[in-house]
Amino acid sequence: MGEAVKEQNRSRPLSTVTTGDTVRLVRVGAGRGLNSRLASMGFVPNVEIRVVSNSHPGPFVVVIKDVKMVLGRGVAQKILIR
Repeated sequence: MGEAVKEQNRSRPLSTVTTGDTVRLVRVGAGRGLNSRLASMGFVPNVEIRVVSNSHPGPFVVVIKDVKMVLGRGVAQKILIR
């Protein structure tokens, strides 16, 4: 089995991470437009993401490289982490 397949099997959506956890981005499972927009915001493979708030139904807040961002839950579902 290839490394990419093994990595995908261990990955899960960012939306499942609890508040206070730090994870690493594996890939973004979205179209070219969203991939490009997220990459410009710092969502690139292997970047560290700290989840500041994941309260339902409140905002989903993350920190990447000391920058705080608010994501929609649909977007957070497409960001795969480990």
